[in-house]
Amino acid sequence: MLYRDNHIERRSLAMTTMKRWEMDGLGRNRLQLRDAALPVPRAGEVLVKVAAVALNYRDKLVVDSGMGLNLDFPFTPGSDLAGSVVTLGEGANRFKIGDRVISTFAPDWIEGTPSGTARIPPYRTLGGAEPGVLAEYVAFPEDWFVAAPQRLDDAESSTLPCAGLTAWFALVERGRLHAGETVLVEGTGGVALFGIQIAKAHGAEVIVVSGSADKLERVKALGADHGIDRTEKDWVEAVLQITQDNGVHHILEIVGGPHLGKAAQAAAVGGKIYQIGVFEGFDIDVPAGPLMLKNLTIQGIGVGHRRALEDLVAAADRADLRPVIDKRYAFDELPDALDHLDRGAFGKIVIEMT
Repeated sequence: MLYRDNHIERRSLAMTTMKRWEMDGLGRNRLQLRDAALPVPRAGEVLVKVAAVALNYRDKLVVDSGMGLNLDFPFTPGSDLAGSVVTLGEGANRFKIGDRVISTFAPDWIEGTPSGTARIPPYRTLGGAEPGVLAEYVAFPEDWFVAAPQRLDDAESSTLPCAGLTAWFALVERGRLHAGETVLVEGTGGVALFGIQIAKAHGAEVIVVSGSADKLERVKALGADHGIDRTEKDWVEAVLQITQDNGVHHILEIVGGPHLGKAAQAAAVGGKIYQIGVFEGFDIDVPAGPLMLKNLTIQGIGVGHRRALEDLVAAADRADLRPVIDKRYAFDELPDALDHLDRGAFGKIVIEMT
């Protein structure tokens, strides 16, 4: 195996072990921080020193239940990293030693339609069918990374691969959002807060629905035009009043379950609903009447491809997009961070390696 030689490489190769979170079975009690061999990049791979890992609700589901995935134990969770390249495997040339990078959630989805079949839909993602990233170092194919934003730090950059890209892929890549349209955002998690900022950057009017008055005040600081407390009023009726019965053009449907039906009621004629979240269950329900009469489009969003992530990175640098991080945890505080996910977060929860 050939490696490109410099002082950064020699220092990294002098190490033989690292720390990595591993599970030998399902459940949070099976999660342990262990010593592991430092990975050696094969041809076409890069060794990346991980600086930060952003957690997603999906990570909690995978740790707790496996989400029906065929996990390879010992299993390392996590999908969204930011770090720097320290070693290049033979033939790797997309990056240089020292380049800051972020991971791609679905590593084999470069652009266009993802691979898969009607019987076996595409779902080969990091921290699932592919290895996870909650480790001090990872060695992956170079195509599994993109350059990190120049204007964001490592923790902020790590929030882009899943939450940021999901909102971007829905509103921009699939929705073709443009100025003057109205966007409805459900909740105040990572995808939701990215949705607010992306929508405002495109000149849209933004309505946020939440069960917390405090969080509604905080989203207005991010640019949200309207906040609806769903614990105090019928939020669908409130949306129709705000839009003078026209409804909204784009809805980030993050709740799942029967909640999709309410989204259909709030949608404008010809509106687009992006099915993203499953907080209330994987079995979604929507009445046929508004779906047909309004000519609605329900678009499933499975995060997005690498080219769209590169577009998001460029937009983050141009528009000064600033991810919202609720709390940063140390590497050995992963259990506490998962407990925080259970309670709910305003924005993202990030694990930092130092």
